[in-house]
Parts: sequence; C-alpha cells; structure tokens
Amino acid sequence: QEAPLLKEGVSHTCSAFISDLIILAIYTTEFLMGLYLDPVNYWKDGYKRFDAAVLFLAYLPYTIDQSNPKRHHVFTMLKGFQALRVLKLLYYSPGITNLMAAMGQTVKNVIYVLVLLFLLIFIFAILGHGLYGDYQHGDPQNWGSLAAAFFTLFSLVTVDGWTDLQEELDDKKFVTSRTFTIVFILLGFFVFFNMFIGVVIMDIQQYEQKLKEERQVTLIAKKQTILKRQQEEIYELFNLQYKTFDEMVESFKKSLLHSDPMILEDFCASLPFIDLYLASLDRQDATVYKLQDLYYEMVAILTTLLYHSQEKFLYNLQCFKGKSK
Repeated sequence: QEAPLLKEGVSHTCSAFISDLIILAIYTTEFLMGLYLDPVNYWKDGYKRFDAAVLFLAYLPYTIDQSNPKRHHVFTMLKGFQALRVLKLLYYSPGITNLMAAMGQTVKNVIYVLVLLFLLIFIFAILGHGLYGDYQHGDPQNWGSLAAAFFTLFSLVTVDGWTDLQEELDDKKFVTSRTFTIVFILLGFFVFFNMFIGVVIMDIQQYEQKLKEERQVTLIAKKQTILKRQQEEIYELFNLQYKTFDEMVESFKKSLLHSDPMILEDFCASLPFIDLYLASLDRQDATVYKLQDLYYEMVAILTTLLYHSQEKFLYNLQCFKGKSK
C-alpha cells in the first residue's frame, strides 16, 4: 500500500516541478522581451520593477541545495514568496491598476492620520498606565507597562473585546474607567479610524477625477491633431489638383452614384426623429380612417333622407293627380 502512495506523491511532485518551470520560463521570456523592446523605460515603470523582483525571488529556490536539511526552512520560505506571482495579474486590469496608483497617492495623508492616532494612543497609554497599572490594586496584565497599555488601546481602537477589558476594570472598582474607555473609543474609533477611511476615499476620488481630466485633455489633443492633419491633406489636394473650391466640389459630385450610402447628421436623419415621424404617420392614418367612417355615415344618412323625400314627393304627386280628376 505504501508503494502506490509513494509513487503517486513522486508523480505529483514532478508535475508540480514541471509546471513551475513552465511558468518560470514564460515569465522569463516576458521579462526579456520587455527589456529588449525598451530597456530604459522598462525600469521606470513600478509594475515592471515589481515583476522583475518577483522573477528574482522565483529563481532563488533553485539556487539552494534541497538535500541539505539545514536549508530546507529557507527553501520553504522562498517557495512561499513565489505566491507573489499572482500579483502580476493586477497589471492586466486597468481598474485595479488605477486603484493601486490611487492608494499610492494616499500614503502621505494616511501617514499623517496614523501619526495623530499614534500620539493619541501614546497619551492614553500613559494615562491608563498611571491610573490602572498598579500591580497591587490595578490591572497589571493590561495596563502594567506602556507596551501592554499600547496593545490594550489598540484593541479598543478596533473595538475588539473592549467589553471584556471594561469588565476587568469594573471588577477592580475603578470609577473613571468607563469614562476613560468611552472617550478613547469615541476619539480613536469614531474620529480617527473613520477619518482614515474618509481620507482614503477622498484621495481616490480626486485621483480618478484627475485621470478623467487627463484623458479628456488627451482625447481633445488627438482630435485636434486629426483635424489638423485632415485640413492639411485637403489643402494639399486642393493645391495640387484643383484651382478653386467649386471645381473640387463639382469633381466630387461627378464621382458620386445614386446607390452610394451617405451619413447624415441632420435632425431628420436621427433615429428619435424617425420614430416620432412614424408615430405621427400612424396617428394620421387613424384620423383618416375615422374621417372616412364619418363620411360613410353622412352619406348613408343623406341617402336615407333622399329616399324618404322621394317617396313623400311621389305620394304627394299621386294625391294631387287624384284631386285633379
């Protein structure tokens, strides 16, 4: 039973080793091609430098002797760093790339917020150590030293298990402990923690707005370049072949056929106008049908009236002839 399991494990290891070699060969080929195409600008791109660092880490496990037991821990650690190869996929997603660039722009403001939060924790750590750090009557486990007070206040900032910490202070009969905890949570969590999130969101929005403006400026510049090139081509064509603009127009008219499609930008050629026009025609047809029905009814009434008047006339005529006899 052990032989098939050992054989299966060896085959699995071999397949994994071959897969790693294939992926490493693809990454190496990509790195060499990018470096060959543009060796100077390649190192200016942060994502390309990151790819080069990941490729360097991927080669390190193959430089270590795996048969040496002392090197096994280092080999395992370097193999774990190869998981960074998944981050190469971020370069092929424009949305994630823009988000990472925006996060890089927010580092400065985030550092300011973290410094303020550190000062707040430092002040409250000194207060907490002085108020509740007594080894006989206080809580030395959570407030006995500045390091323990820092860790306790970090738990309060994240609002993780703060009720247990408060219960321990309540058991020691500290009257000011609840006020201390509530004030610190209000300042640390509801103010600075949300300020951290707000700064990140605002910087990301500003970065996206800046990208939109840059794209708009680039698009306008491309349009201006295309228009300028078209004008230059028209001027060259005008100067080379035709003497006047009317002559060029007449020559262009002669080259047109009745079957040539034309793109119109007028209002009458737009789809909303066509839909409105067809709807108006349908309403006109319905109105015409109603008028026809009305005319038919009027003709029928007039025919009936004429028939009755004719019968009455004949009846009166017969009566007149009978009286004359």
